[in-house]
Amino acid sequence: MFATGSFAEPWSSVRQRLRDRGLRWTPQRRTVVSVLAATRGHVTGAELVERCRAVDPSTIPSTVYRTLDVLEEIGLVRHGHGADGREEFHVRPEEEHGHLHCAGCGGRWEIGAEPAAAIVELLRVSDGFAVDLSHVTVVGRCPACTRAGTS
Repeated sequence: MFATGSFAEPWSSVRQRLRDRGLRWTPQRRTVVSVLAATRGHVTGAELVERCRAVDPSTIPSTVYRTLDVLEEIGLVRHGHGADGREEFHVRPEEEHGHLHCAGCGGRWEIGAEPAAAIVELLRVSDGFAVDLSHVTVVGRCPACTRAGTS
């Protein structure tokens, strides 16, 4: 686990930002931040709880989820939903993105910046709808499953 104050940016300011919101810098919150600082990509709340418990067995889910809520407010994580509706968290998303989910093999991919921008713009122009791309999951078939005729 990282020592207090040894986090790289943007995680190094989390302690103060939590305190600014009236939250204490507890060992459990420190563990959550430490685990997230070492995570890239996506993680479910349940996965995060287990990763934190591997570091500190006293970690309780409510602390993990409350900390995730605050970290989302300050922009270090962003929640979204998979094709199955399961909530997951994007750790330090560099850009808004949606997901592709293959119903054949279960594979998952991020929608690239160019196609994502096209989807968002199409819906804005056609329907006047402002899309929150982080909640977009397109379910279909990947090229390999399409070629194989997988259903």
